[in-house]
Amino acid sequence: MNLGPLEIGLIILAVLLLFGYKKLPDASRSLGRSMRIFKGEMKGMKDDDVRPGTASPVAGPAALDAADRDRRMQLEAEAAAAEARAAELRARAARPGVADPR
Repeated sequence: MNLGPLEIGLIILAVLLLFGYKKLPDASRSLGRSMRIFKGEMKGMKDDDVRPGTASPVAGPAALDAADRDRRMQLEAEAAAAEARAAELRARAARPGVADPR
């Protein structure tokens, strides 16, 4: 499947029309964050596989890895919520005539 310059241009135009140029940085940031989470989960799944000679995949350090992964996911969810709140506040501040909520 080869994409030529015309096809790439049409894809870029469609993305601009769908999201608008103001929302593209947030969309790409979200996509990057999702890819990082996905890659981390895939790596975690590989680490959870039972290796020959081990009793279970959750014995020893693997159990710590699962706890670390859960904590990391919780922190990423909190960070995403904080980013969403910051984006909301930036959008509110960008509107003319809106007073400071403090």
